[in-house]
Amino acid sequence: MKFSINQSSLSEALSVVYKGISTRSTLPILSGISIEASDDCLILQTTDLQISIQYTVDALIEEKGAVVVPGKLFFEIIRNLPDAAVSIEKEDESIFITCEASSFSIKTFNKEDFPGFPAVSTNQSIEIPFDIFSSMVKKVGKVVSKDESRAILTGILITMEEKHLKMVATDSYRLAITEADIEQGSGSSFEAVIIGSFLQDIASLPKTKEPVSIALAENQIVIQYQETVFINRRLEGNFPNYRQLLPDGYSTRVELDVGQLQAAVKRISLLNITATPIRFDINKETQTTQLSGVEQDIGKAQETLSCELDGEDTEIAFNYSYILDGLSVVTSDRIFLEIQNSMKPGIFKTSGDENFLYLIMPVRIS
Repeated sequence: MKFSINQSSLSEALSVVYKGISTRSTLPILSGISIEASDDCLILQTTDLQISIQYTVDALIEEKGAVVVPGKLFFEIIRNLPDAAVSIEKEDESIFITCEASSFSIKTFNKEDFPGFPAVSTNQSIEIPFDIFSSMVKKVGKVVSKDESRAILTGILITMEEKHLKMVATDSYRLAITEADIEQGSGSSFEAVIIGSFLQDIASLPKTKEPVSIALAENQIVIQYQETVFINRRLEGNFPNYRQLLPDGYSTRVELDVGQLQAAVKRISLLNITATPIRFDINKETQTTQLSGVEQDIGKAQETLSCELDGEDTEIAFNYSYILDGLSVVTSDRIFLEIQNSMKPGIFKTSGDENFLYLIMPVRIS
């Protein structure tokens, strides 16, 4: 096997497939990257037996062949080379890498030991413009649970009905919902719960005008974007009935400036507030929202924001990091906070065209 490729192209390809290598398996072959030189392209593959990634990239192929290289070492070598042509040649059980004045020789794995890329038969699929897909995943991604004991909460619920797309995530303390109408996407009905970290990896890829295709098999998810195919297991189980958490109305609705609110919460959190929440005191007469926090043995902080209020005076408290997580993904200038009372969830909603709802369970006010 012998081929040449630009360093930046190979480095970009490796950065994608590298997410599929295993770092904890007792099988060393799963820490490798399979490289196949075929016709005028390279096919790179990785797998940890749960997630599999395949990336196709153009290259100058002088001699066809296949090899499995140590993933971490190969990736580190390539990304630290200068941005120039990289020549790679396989001889016996080693590959030789040359780029300008640099050269390396590294041992390879037995190609026969590498698992074949899964052949999956899908029965349901949708297409989503990548910019919409990426934005929606990032809006709900921070709410995904990291608790593996409730696996279904580590996923994002994706549904589509008549070109109306919705993504939902919850960790049982908060809930995020984002929606969009997909004019040019597939109009097929679709519902699946997909691992949140897996979707976030794909959402962080460089944006192009090409759509993301999401397809379902019996127990697997197949996602295709540009020349990359991602396969992962489908989360089984019933996603929580989040609709029952959404109230029909509110007793108080406050409209706030997103930037001012975010800055105020950050300043109050400088007190090293951990278990102590940030309290919202909302006053109709003065049309203000006072934020405050107290940390025992350290001190207290408060800040008053002007607001537009509809409803009654009220008070409620939230975990400050939850507030910042929600505000960090908002692109609108204004946001609404809807409250029933201090013991029921508070709901942040965006204004304008941005369709985003963020529910937070309150903290008891002492």
